[in-house]
Amino acid sequence: MGTSTTGLVALPGVYRPQADTWFLAQALSRERLGPQTEMLEIGTGTGVLALLGASRGARVTAVDVSWPAVATARLNALRRRLPLRLAHGDFAARTAGRSFDLIIANPPYVPAPAERLPSRGPERAWDAGPDGRAIIDRICENATTRLRPGGVLLMVHSGMCGANATIDRLSRSGLAAEVTASVFVPWGPVLRSRRAWLERQGLAAEAQEWEELVTIRASHVKNAGLG
Repeated sequence: MGTSTTGLVALPGVYRPQADTWFLAQALSRERLGPQTEMLEIGTGTGVLALLGASRGARVTAVDVSWPAVATARLNALRRRLPLRLAHGDFAARTAGRSFDLIIANPPYVPAPAERLPSRGPERAWDAGPDGRAIIDRICENATTRLRPGGVLLMVHSGMCGANATIDRLSRSGLAAEVTASVFVPWGPVLRSRRAWLERQGLAAEAQEWEELVTIRASHVKNAGLG
């Protein structure tokens, strides 16, 4: 796919590419990219997906709330000699006034007992509030103003978070959205550690061992009448 984890640097606490990363990479591989494509990655982590876009000629901006992630992505870009525009902080604040042809996101989506999102530590890469939608909903709310006419949002998240809820939010904002792919992967250590809580919340069945991941594609249809 143009890049791999070979030689990939990951500073302590930075989310390493996993099944959801490569699932989103498959969706990215189906999009047309080139020197005229302005691409944004929300929550870049190691930068591997941003670098996939850059390796195909796109002009890529990558944002993360984690300083170690931004440093990691910068190191990986230097090692691969690919240009990335990197920004630290909240994606909406750091991209205010800008728009993109393509936005990709593998946001935090693991349901967590705590209402407040973690402000530090590796948990920032996966904890997303009691329903797992804290960041997903913010991306849905901001997608229309960040996408150019004809632009596309690609996002991956767990089926626990409700794919239909994501489709509904994106559709209400004027985007044409659909689930384009799904896959089942084994539960990882974070979900296993929360099994009892997830079952009590009705987010997981008893003895469940597999998690559904979904890829959602939303397009900013030209002349949608949204003024």
